[in-house]
Amino acid sequence: MPELAEVEFYRRRWNPGLGARIDRVLVHPKAGVFKTSDPAEIVRHLAGATLISSETAAKQMLFRASGDGWLGIHLGMTGELTVQPVGHVPRKSDHLVLEQRDRALVFSDPRMFGRVQFHVGSEAPDWWTSIAPAVLSAGFTVGAVSVFLRRRARTPIKAVLLMQEKFPGIGNWMADEILWRAAIHPKRPAGSLTPAEIKTLHRETRWVAAHALKIIGSADTATLPDPPKTWLFLHRWEDGGKCPKTGVPLLREEIGGRTTCWSPARQTL
Repeated sequence: MPELAEVEFYRRRWNPGLGARIDRVLVHPKAGVFKTSDPAEIVRHLAGATLISSETAAKQMLFRASGDGWLGIHLGMTGELTVQPVGHVPRKSDHLVLEQRDRALVFSDPRMFGRVQFHVGSEAPDWWTSIAPAVLSAGFTVGAVSVFLRRRARTPIKAVLLMQEKFPGIGNWMADEILWRAAIHPKRPAGSLTPAEIKTLHRETRWVAAHALKIIGSADTATLPDPPKTWLFLHRWEDGGKCPKTGVPLLREEIGGRTTCWSPARQTL
């Protein structure tokens, strides 16, 4: 599933459409991505409107249109935003197409685990404003993280890092990367972390998020770029993959319902 850096990468794909009028809106009205919105309302309000701005938060993105329209997109597991030529004929997986004079902005999702939300109003909708403070914001403090971990003292720290109410945008690979850099075993109960380890966890969470956004989210490439080989990322799915820091073979196991990778030489239980 795309995490905060990948979501930023895909959001920027629609940047060419900002400031341009939407001439026509095409939808697959019965697609599962519209389970929390009315596709007819989207067509009615966005046709003739102009895309004004876009932003990301956690694993979601928001596009604002003239006429007080707020279009939210969650990519799910297989969602993607692309820009297609004028006259693009929607494919089976193209559930939302915003046609403009010079391009077509397309949201595709083959497995339909993604979501399209829509709101009309002068203020941002609750489903956007209720997203937890970003891990790179001033609201993401060591103290707030410490309190959160204590409240989930018996839960494996890997599972806690995936909880969007405190770690918005952090997903499976980023959680593994953070714990590997912090030298914390993913099975450690959250309440067992010392104050020094919590401080390290907080620091590495912010570091991984910032650098992932710089390397992946800000990339001007046709496909998603990978982090450097010095990261755990490129080795975590390799058969016989080795820790980039120690050279010791990595281990994989399901923890908190997600396949998890760690280095036994760095992350001891």
